[in-house]
Amino acid sequence: MTESSSGGDLSQLRRLNSLAVITVLREEPALTLTEVSRRTGLSRASTEDVVRELLELGWVAVVPAAAGAVGRPARRFRFRADAGRVLGVDIGGHKVLALVADLDGAVQYTARVAVTPSMGRRERLAALDRAVADALAGAGLTADGVWAVGAATTGLVDGTGRVMLSEALPEWTGVDVAAHLRRLVGGPVLVENDSKLAALAESWRGVARYAKDVVVILAGLRTGTGLIIDGKLHRGFGNAAGEIGALPASGWIRAQDHLTAWSDADPTADRDSAVAAVFEAARAGDRRAAAVIRRYVRDVAVGTAALVLTLDPELVVLGGGFSRSADLIVEPLRRELDRWCLRTPEVRVSEFGDEGVALGALRLALDHVDRELREYAGLGSPERFSRGSRRSGAVAVTPPATTS
Repeated sequence: MTESSSGGDLSQLRRLNSLAVITVLREEPALTLTEVSRRTGLSRASTEDVVRELLELGWVAVVPAAAGAVGRPARRFRFRADAGRVLGVDIGGHKVLALVADLDGAVQYTARVAVTPSMGRRERLAALDRAVADALAGAGLTADGVWAVGAATTGLVDGTGRVMLSEALPEWTGVDVAAHLRRLVGGPVLVENDSKLAALAESWRGVARYAKDVVVILAGLRTGTGLIIDGKLHRGFGNAAGEIGALPASGWIRAQDHLTAWSDADPTADRDSAVAAVFEAARAGDRRAAAVIRRYVRDVAVGTAALVLTLDPELVVLGGGFSRSADLIVEPLRRELDRWCLRTPEVRVSEFGDEGVALGALRLALDHVDRELREYAGLGSPERFSRGSRRSGAVAVTPPATTS
């Protein structure tokens, strides 16, 4: 960061210097003034002035010296991640999961409400209301205390936060998720497809965090995908990138039918229980169950191979509910990809369990806050920033679908 600007006003320069200091402090648990100065390129005197102002405003805090330290150690400073909160919500077929996190993305409270695929939209929205209310209450927040909300939902989502099409939950088509959430919280709301947010989570804190080109397969009673290209979530022109499952030849439409139609499953069992029975039987050595799983994997591999051949990713990540049975899926998937792909990427398993999508929703909300920090005209105190950001035109939309 430079300390002079040709023709720029001093208030803008102070703001840019403040953002530079905040940025470097967010990258480390704590830094001294000398370390901040070195990383920002500001002089020691300017760094001291900026840090003093950020202390007064409430963006920065002093880290207490370690007990038993000899001499007078240099003061260390940290970014106050607790200055604001964001909310991430996963609205799925079997659960609504709400996570409250600070500005560093550290989850502070989790609320879960069970739902079923057969629920109508009113019941599912009521479950969403309960999950959000429980999460806010558990974190000690009011609705106005949320700086931004990221929401994940099945189906294609348009730029206003409305579900354009949901084949997994047909009654969900047409639901304006953003408008509903705006009634529950005070901050801006951003809504995105669940598979895309699963990919965002893997790129942020998951097994793909060091990879730039990734295909994430969300495997369950439906199959979806999210794409990371050059380190960024790829949405496509109409926010429909990666929807290869819509092509019958990809195999994804029929893949799960192999599992749910297994002849030895209890005829009265629901689809989830039937699938669980197949995996359990295969682990117990049932050769017919293992053959059913191989047929499932072969179908999933066709669409996956098409994506690999198109994008040439570094990684394929297996996530979603079926990732719990990765011991039965990953090796057969690798073998199938070897058959079809010119170069088979590494196949890894998500470590998030069923929280990956909600974590991606958190990252979506944090990205919005980061953009507002960069673009908001007057930084001020965290409270002033939060109120001013909402007044400055932050709206409940997905980021532009025409960019990666």
